[in-house]
Amino acid sequence: MEPAEEPGPDSGSQDVNPLFLQQLRELDIPEDAAKQALLHTRNVSAEEAAMYYFNKLENEEEGDDDVLFKMVFVVNMELAMGVGKVAAQVGHAAVGLYQALQEKNSWREMAWKWDHSGAKKVVLQGTTAAHLLELQALAMSLSLPTYLVQDAGLTQVESGSRTVLGIMGEDEMVNNVTGSLKLL
Repeated sequence: MEPAEEPGPDSGSQDVNPLFLQQLRELDIPEDAAKQALLHTRNVSAEEAAMYYFNKLENEEEGDDDVLFKMVFVVNMELAMGVGKVAAQVGHAAVGLYQALQEKNSWREMAWKWDHSGAKKVVLQGTTAAHLLELQALAMSLSLPTYLVQDAGLTQVESGSRTVLGIMGEDEMVNNVTGSLKLL
């Protein structure tokens, strides 16, 4: 039995995968935008639709005059971290990056604009500590604020392990650094 078609903008005669739609809604993507992203990516996967949304639709919806910002967290997937550990490390990266944003007037202004435009945050997969360092160097060369978490080593990983890289900046600038990475 096929799911009933739900009318909506640009939906035409195509249905969206209800499981993928639910997964996108759990990422706080508005329903109409989630449907549009699924249709544009031909219902391949929720991940493809989410990447389309975060890289394209949000920019179109906000208009060309508004500069959008986002925080991106790149997790070192080489480490054997459980879900709770990853969540804690991303939390450390978010707090550390936000504290770093207070160091310069231009970064404080960026943080304010980011916070007042939805405070978009995206978590992505990195491969190794070396990969995180390469991404950090590229981000820094573009004058983007970064924060690299080094674990204390009290639980699942060795002391000093580089677990998560946080990067903040304009959507397009951050995409120049992390746009090819997969969602976690």
